[in-house]
Amino acid sequence: MTLYSYIVARDYGFAPNPFYGMCTLATCKPEIRKMAKVEDWVVGTGSKHYSLDGKLVYVMRVQEALSFEEYWADTRFIQKRPNLRGCLKQAYGDNIYHCHPRTKKWMQENSHHSLRNGRPNPANIEHDTRVSRVLIGTQFAYWGGYGPAIPSRFRKWRGQDLCHQHPGHKCLFPDGLVESFVHWFCSLDITGYRGQPKEWG
Repeated sequence: MTLYSYIVARDYGFAPNPFYGMCTLATCKPEIRKMAKVEDWVVGTGSKHYSLDGKLVYVMRVQEALSFEEYWADTRFIQKRPNLRGCLKQAYGDNIYHCHPRTKKWMQENSHHSLRNGRPNPANIEHDTRVSRVLIGTQFAYWGGYGPAIPSRFRKWRGQDLCHQHPGHKCLFPDGLVESFVHWFCSLDITGYRGQPKEWG
């Protein structure tokens, strides 16, 4: 069991997307999306910019992984296709990539990762589609900008901090830290969507 920890620098409910009973990581963080296996854990912590350093944004157990094409075609995730005329959770849908049937090039739905005029954003397409893989979990808790502080013992475990302090992620931890953190998280008995994204105000 591996745990991937990173800072959620911009929290719009897009990456991760915690709505409709499933937490999904479908854009950004290509290295985590590439490496994480079923039964691994992903932990997103708050940004210093918003004075959320050391607080949980979300915790997710990876229970499934799909390609972008599988994610787009799966009827379970149609609600996660973006609708910019809908409510905020519809507008920040993360089911945005699928292949053009003729050219086989990536198509990007008008979404949070598109240009302001609605046209595809080449930079985001290139970054996101480096890895055609979506992580999915129903065992998760998402607090957005209102998460609890991570207990100090997980920030000083044999000189290691569960929280990552830089861009990218960390996944190499001393023996016992991951198991103890997961046990603590499960003991909270908190699941699902608990608070709105920080960027929603």
